[in-house]
Amino acid sequence: MNQPLDVLKAYWKHSAFRPTQEEIIQTILRGEDTFALLPTGGGKSICFQIPALLKPGICLVISPLVALMKDQVENLKNKNIKAIALTGGISAEETNNLLDNCVFGNYKFLYISPERLQQDWVLERIKNLNINLVAIDEAHCISQWGHDFRPAYLKISALKDYFSVPFIALTATATTRVQEDICTLLQLKNPVVFKNSFSRENLGYHIIKTEDQLGKLKQIFLKNPEPSIVYVKNRKSCIEISKILIDFGFTATYYHGGLSGKEKDKNMQIWLDEKAKIIVATNAFGMGIDKPNVKTVVHLQLPDNIENYYQEAGRAGRNGETSYALLLTPAIDFESRLQQYTAQLPHKEFLHLVYKNLNNHFQIAYGEGFQEVFYLNLNQFCSKFNISVTKTFACLQFLDRQGIITLQNFISNKASLQFNIESREVIRYCSLNTKEALIIETILRNYTGVFEQVTQINTALLATKSGKTEEKVLAVLNKLHAQELIELKLQSNDISILYNEPREDSYTINRVVKVLEQQNHIKIEQFKQMLHFVLDTTTCKSVLISTYFGEENPKVCGICSYCTSKNKVVPKSVLEQIQTLLHKGALSSNEIENVLHFSSEEIIFALQNLLENDIVYINTNNQYQIK
Repeated sequence: MNQPLDVLKAYWKHSAFRPTQEEIIQTILRGEDTFALLPTGGGKSICFQIPALLKPGICLVISPLVALMKDQVENLKNKNIKAIALTGGISAEETNNLLDNCVFGNYKFLYISPERLQQDWVLERIKNLNINLVAIDEAHCISQWGHDFRPAYLKISALKDYFSVPFIALTATATTRVQEDICTLLQLKNPVVFKNSFSRENLGYHIIKTEDQLGKLKQIFLKNPEPSIVYVKNRKSCIEISKILIDFGFTATYYHGGLSGKEKDKNMQIWLDEKAKIIVATNAFGMGIDKPNVKTVVHLQLPDNIENYYQEAGRAGRNGETSYALLLTPAIDFESRLQQYTAQLPHKEFLHLVYKNLNNHFQIAYGEGFQEVFYLNLNQFCSKFNISVTKTFACLQFLDRQGIITLQNFISNKASLQFNIESREVIRYCSLNTKEALIIETILRNYTGVFEQVTQINTALLATKSGKTEEKVLAVLNKLHAQELIELKLQSNDISILYNEPREDSYTINRVVKVLEQQNHIKIEQFKQMLHFVLDTTTCKSVLISTYFGEENPKVCGICSYCTSKNKVVPKSVLEQIQTLLHKGALSSNEIENVLHFSSEEIIFALQNLLENDIVYINTNNQYQIK
């Protein structure tokens, strides 16, 4: 196989490339630096994977997303293509072994985080590899004006000193300013630039104002029983909304970052196989997922920025059929909503507090902690110190992006135990219970103090070393506890934290405070743009998105909430009855709908008309009131 199309057919089973994919591949094969702005669903990974397979050596892929790295490595392995990911939390010994495999094991792809490249010894090892291509995924992270700035990306350009191979930078969302930053800061040499249009002709963006989101959700899915995604902001909502949808009679499941790998895979497969038509998810869901027949994507809360909204909404309609991205929202007041958003952003005092609490919780002494991994139950941690879960997680994400810690969603069971019986009785027990003996012996080999004191043990490590599942390890521990042979305390954790530098309190935080304040400013400006997108009633929604990303002269889509309503005439009777009702007192749209015998669409459209003509306004209780 010496042609891109041959590789595509052999490994991906496709007979043709998507727009611009083949042109990008040929540019790389000619040895030229490349910048590819391919909106979500454009098939970015194939653009560097195929030329890497056609060239001798190994492709270095730099990505900030652990989940996406693992997903792509798994997909490559399923195609019998050898790939490795160096993610956080892997020991130096294991990292060395994996890099040895890259040298001697005929591997074609090495996925690595930008933070890993900052480790001198890792960089030294990589410099000695036969690199054939450097691919920088999620390249918008290099720009402070991007929606996910990571300072470690600024160091990637140093690779230019070591490798005279083509570099390709890829992203799905970047404004004009960010596009310029990517090419400049990565020091791409005369890059060939590919930019697909942000316009999705078959995708209708609809802003639906409603006080009854669940009722509207039911109405939507009764009309559209095809596969759908509902995006929510937190894990609790995932479970609650999926249960409500099931109570409504729909088939539904859920997906969030706190699920174990096994649960994620199970729930994902249920949805992919359409045993559940609807998946309710946080933004942890979607990277690398390509289900072409998603009919509807629904947002129940405002995304933080247009970049996130565009990526999530864009998971609908990849088969080219007319599909919808629906954002359900009650009436919004710009200033109050902006204040709410600003209040949830962590400020420098809160960042200091979280870092201090982390060190106290893990009992890390000053100057200690470097390269140690700790496990955390986020909700319990926040409850212990009486701090906001949302703001705390935002702080942990910020510390991760600054390279101070490496944060991973990680389901583990932290166990503490002490034997109540003497060692000779344990040996006798093992001889009588041979099925449990290996796990018990593994505990004794790895934790010598379990007879003298309460000892913390790592159940995942025990599972690996004994060759059993973690579930089996826990079952044995619970059995020993039930028989009063051990004292056992179990605690579930959902986050792992690797300290990339020793504890240094104020010095650690003070040097990144300016970055935090700058990022907060940018996030606020991006949220303002999101609010403008939602509140704008004079422009096609597709045009608003394309203009935001710097596209010139975008076409009107004809199928968004603005386009479908601009020529719609509001029946005079609807307007008159609503005004008569509001003269008696302020009401929400849901309350108006309960009194009047019109559809919710007619009432919402009429209320929009009254707002635009300055006849009514929205009060502080989100009710409509006559001026």
